[in-house]
Amino acid sequence: MELKTKKPVWYYSQSGAIPYRLIGGEFQVLLITTRGRKRWIVPKGIVEQSLSPAESALQEAYEEAGVKGRIQITPMGGFQFEKWGGTCSVTIFPLAVEEVLDKWPESKVRQRKWVSIQSAQDMVDEPDLKRMIAEIPSVAESKVYT
Repeated sequence: MELKTKKPVWYYSQSGAIPYRLIGGEFQVLLITTRGRKRWIVPKGIVEQSLSPAESALQEAYEEAGVKGRIQITPMGGFQFEKWGGTCSVTIFPLAVEEVLDKWPESKVRQRKWVSIQSAQDMVDEPDLKRMIAEIPSVAESKVYT
């Protein structure tokens, strides 16, 4: 039986982005697959110690989803999940996408898909993430960006 060792406490502090765009008057959200079970999620990861949570979420969006843009410095909320023998807390920020890259660091291990707000809510599992996705139209372009 393999023993799982808990990670350092900072591993459990994560941030993520909900990448969005406005096409023909309709909001779209970019979802990506997880590495393992290929579930649909938003880009997220451990908050880099040299970055703020918003800056780290912007970096994750580039690495995992291949998008760049303006991220709001005020979080929308968050959610928690179990991993590495502990509870990870994820803070989520809206990201107005300005550039979609053809190649990005994790393009070979993840899929990405632009979908409607309703489809995104249907595709993700986390209830708090579903709620934040629904709020994208009301927070879009209304906050200060970094």
